[in-house]
Amino acid sequence: MARKAIANLSELRSLVTGGESERLEFRRSTGQRTEAVKTVCAMLNGLGGICLFGVDDRGEVVGQEVSGRTLQDVAHELGRLEPPAFPDIQTVTLENGLSVIAIIVAGGGGPFSFDGRPYLRHGATTVVMPRDEYERRLIERLRRARRWENEPVVEGVTVADLDEAEIQLTVDNALRAGRLEPPRSRELETVLRGLGLIVDGRLLNAAVVLYGKGSRLEAAYPQCTIRLARFRGRDRLADFSDNRQYWGHAFELLRRAETFLRDHVPIAGRVVPGQLVREDYPAYPPRAIREALANAFCHRDYAIPGGAVAVAMYDGRLEIANPGALHFGLTIEGLLKPHESKPWNPIIAGVFYRTGLIERWGTGTLNILDWCRENGNPTPAWSQEAGSVLVKFHPIPVPKTQGAESRAESGAESRAESLPQKVLGLLADGPLSTSQIAAHLGQQGKVTGALNRTLRRLLSDGLIDRTIPQQPKSRLQRYLLTDKGRDQLRSAVPNSDTTGSRSN
Repeated sequence: MARKAIANLSELRSLVTGGESERLEFRRSTGQRTEAVKTVCAMLNGLGGICLFGVDDRGEVVGQEVSGRTLQDVAHELGRLEPPAFPDIQTVTLENGLSVIAIIVAGGGGPFSFDGRPYLRHGATTVVMPRDEYERRLIERLRRARRWENEPVVEGVTVADLDEAEIQLTVDNALRAGRLEPPRSRELETVLRGLGLIVDGRLLNAAVVLYGKGSRLEAAYPQCTIRLARFRGRDRLADFSDNRQYWGHAFELLRRAETFLRDHVPIAGRVVPGQLVREDYPAYPPRAIREALANAFCHRDYAIPGGAVAVAMYDGRLEIANPGALHFGLTIEGLLKPHESKPWNPIIAGVFYRTGLIERWGTGTLNILDWCRENGNPTPAWSQEAGSVLVKFHPIPVPKTQGAESRAESGAESRAESLPQKVLGLLADGPLSTSQIAAHLGQQGKVTGALNRTLRRLLSDGLIDRTIPQQPKSRLQRYLLTDKGRDQLRSAVPNSDTTGSRSN
């Protein structure tokens, strides 16, 4: 419901037809103006709406006498809103000479309160806003103008305390990604101003988070820390097998985390028969983990001096936590759907975006879900625990062996590892489309990311080829086995006649 005038009586009657809602309130007369302005407060804190005087609870347009004093009384009641709000007040005259007063409210600001109490709209009901919700909204309103990241650095910190090589690398990566116009100068202060890290001649805290170096800064900025741990068990009660803590700028800490994970994340592998190639399958998808780490650095609350991004690996899961909470109305459920990106630290996030480490439009969590799905991992789970936002990853399922002895080199025990060989065996009986291959693999015709990757790899290796559709306008594309593919199949299955095992 847009904030606009009600053109005429016909439009008014049409408006009330649907009854009261989150954005429409009926009041029989201005004698109920106190309760009505509570609803106006709720609409200001929500998506806006219209409050009508002269319409009863059943939606009947009855009207009332309206004088200059009547409108003054309504305006006086609106004056009890804090901060001051000035919704439009309009009157619509009825056939009987009475009038309806409409208060037209634009929402999206605030938080607003009426006589010291904030209100929310739940459906057609106005309720008092919970205290923690009000405080959260108040912090977010103040944050638009003043945030920890855009405050000046502590006294004595200068551009000389920043990692110049990392700053120049940011420019290189941003130019390569097409997210930065070529700067007129590579002089350090010019680059920092272009990245929004020097404003009005002041170096900002965000610059230290992104590029601070040297032990001299560690005492002033203890939150520029990452904690990394590998536990010998499934919870924190277990002993450490590795426990590290590093101080540094965000890009260095991101690299530290990736090095730690390379040291500890198990990788399944196999040698492809007939080729001197080893295929690796990480237990956790690297792109998803990097995205989660980048999000943690962009969204964490740096105003907590003792806070740190934390990575904890257990038997059976990997957790990444950042101090702070979800803000701007975003919920755990909302992370799993398309959503607007509203980073808690937009300057820091902007630099990460320029380097190509993150996307700007709220796609980070959706990308994580997609990459986990493609890698065969269970869906990760987000939560808010102990003052932090936490994401938990689970490894790809460990396949069951087909006998008493494991054949690790050939990888025949793994569903993912045997998929290329299964596809070759199916194509030995003749060409098949992608959906037909999926059906023969028991996927009910649903083409998975793993199958698409396998087909692309087999095409690249020259083991299969595409058919040319018999009908020029046909979209049915099929795959067939090449001579190289038949040789591969023979070498993998001794004494094979290269016939497949399709069931018709």
